[in-house]
Amino acid sequence: MKIVPGDKVIYKFSPCMEAVMTVSPGDTVKVETNDCFFQQVTSEEQVLNEIDYDRLNPATGPIYVEGAEPGDLLKVKIVSIDVKEKGVAAVVPNEGVLGDLVTKPIIRVLNIEDGHAVFHGIKLPIRPMIGVIGVAPAEEDGQWATDSPWKHGGNMDTTDIRAGSTLYLPVSQKGALLALGDCHAVMGDGEICFTGLEVPAEVVLEIDLIKGKATKWPLVETDDYTAVIASGDDLDGAIYEAASQAVKHIKDSLGIDWEDAYIIASLSVDLKISQVVDPKMTARAAIPKYVVSTQKLIESV
Repeated sequence: MKIVPGDKVIYKFSPCMEAVMTVSPGDTVKVETNDCFFQQVTSEEQVLNEIDYDRLNPATGPIYVEGAEPGDLLKVKIVSIDVKEKGVAAVVPNEGVLGDLVTKPIIRVLNIEDGHAVFHGIKLPIRPMIGVIGVAPAEEDGQWATDSPWKHGGNMDTTDIRAGSTLYLPVSQKGALLALGDCHAVMGDGEICFTGLEVPAEVVLEIDLIKGKATKWPLVETDDYTAVIASGDDLDGAIYEAASQAVKHIKDSLGIDWEDAYIIASLSVDLKISQVVDPKMTARAAIPKYVVSTQKLIESV
C-alpha cells in the first residue's frame, strides 16, 4: 500500500498543483492527515492568537490519478479513518453560529478512550469523518483555500464523509489531484462553534475512476442514500443548489417530468446541513436508494 506522509501538504486547491504521488485506478492508499491546527495546539493553556495561522487547514497531497481527465468522476471509497488518542476543540469570539455571544476564547483537549471522546464526564461516541477533501478545481473557478468548499470539494465538513462511505468528485484537471485533511473524531451537523473534535488521522482510501460522468457537485454514497453536497454564499444558496441537483438526478435517472421528480423529492429527499461556519456554507440533499440507486444516478449523468 502506498503511503502519503503528513508533511506533504497544500493550503490551496488550485487548477495547477504539483503531485506528491501517482496512483492508478483500483489502488489503495493510506493518507496521513493533520488536524486543522497542524498539531500546533497541545494544551488548554495555549492562546489561539499565538499560533501560526498560515499553517491552518493543511490538506495532505495532492495525489495524481492515472487516466483521470476533465469530465470524469473520481470515486473515493473511504475504507478506514484511524484517529489519534487526543483531539482539540475551541471556541473563539465572533466565530461560529453564536460567535457574538462568546465572551472568551477557550481550548479544550479531549481524550479519546475506547471509542469515546470524554468531556465533562460525558462519553461522546466518536464518528470519525474527513472535513477537507477535494481535487483541483476548474480553470474558471480559480483557486480555493483549503478552508473553503466548492464544486471541487474542499472544506465540506460533511459527517457522511466517513468510513464505509464513497465520495464522488468531478474531475476538472488531468490527474484529478486529490488532497485531504482536517479530520474530526466527532462533529455534529452544522459544526456550530466552528470546530469539530480536531484530530490527526490515518485514512485508507480505495481510488477508482468513472469515465465521462462528472457531476456538477460532489456526491457521497452511504448505505441508504446518495447525497448531493453543494455550497453557497449562504445556507439558502447551498440548499437551493443541493435540492435542484437532486431533483435533476431523479428526473434524469427515472426518465420522468421535472415536476414529478420535484414531487418525489419532496416526499423522500432529506435536506441536511453540513456546515454553516466556513467562508461558504454547505448543505446536502440525500436521495434514498429505494428511489434511485447510486449506480443508476451516475449512469444517467
